[in-house]
Amino acid sequence: MAESSELTGKTVVFTGNLEKMTRSEAKATAERLGARVSGSVSAKTDLVIAGPGAGSKLDDAKKHSVNVLSEEEWLALIKQS
Repeated sequence: MAESSELTGKTVVFTGNLEKMTRSEAKATAERLGARVSGSVSAKTDLVIAGPGAGSKLDDAKKHSVNVLSEEEWLALIKQS
């Protein structure tokens, strides 16, 4: 069962290389905190976590005015949750 947090009900997309955790760990953490993890960015995406090497998903996030966080900002957010 997901915990209630700032991420509850949000759609999150990961792009680029994550350096502090694996993609699987990041996805599991987001889902545990109540977020839905998607593989693509759309206007319905709430948050994009962009690591080094982020490509077209980062471009899509900018096109749809989606909030983009670095991996460090993501780690700070989940630490608070």
